[in-house]
Amino acid sequence: MSTPHILLPGERLALGQPRRELLPEYHRWENDPGTVHGYGNQWPQSWEVRESGWERQRGNHNYPQFEVVRLEDMTPVGMTVLTVNQFVRTAEYVLVIAPEARGKGYAAEATRLTLDWAFHVGHLRMVWLKVLEPNRAGIVAYEKAGFRHAGRLRQSGYWLGESADELLMDAVPADFPGPSAVRAGLGHGPA
Repeated sequence: MSTPHILLPGERLALGQPRRELLPEYHRWENDPGTVHGYGNQWPQSWEVRESGWERQRGNHNYPQFEVVRLEDMTPVGMTVLTVNQFVRTAEYVLVIAPEARGKGYAAEATRLTLDWAFHVGHLRMVWLKVLEPNRAGIVAYEKAGFRHAGRLRQSGYWLGESADELLMDAVPADFPGPSAVRAGLGHGPA
């Protein structure tokens, strides 16, 4: 396995460039029953569909992806994705944590690092996400990273076979719970 190309280091985690050689690992994370369940999906994605989308996604500047790397041992533990709307400078946020890395507090730090990049490098005005209401751990992690509740889509998702509301959450630069790793890396201090 190649060494991760780190873009933005944090305290325990860093954002790096996704690596083609790890595509089978990313596919495993995305098709884990806990991930599928958390997204409100019902079915896994085939390997052929995931593999064929790799180049198209990697070359699309409206779809930046980040590998989440544990700094202690440089192990990949997740992925974050921003689906950018260039017309209004906003993006939808998606996170997946490797099944074996869940429950360690990585979601909040990975989300905070991605928001840091989105606001201080990507110059986005707002980032939003949808999360199923029963996913309390996800909601808490997103709140810690700076997201606020923005609305509700009633009965628009599924949780354990039952209809569930999806909560809309958003963050703007003023909500960012610094310190900024981007600013610190550029020599502008912790602001």
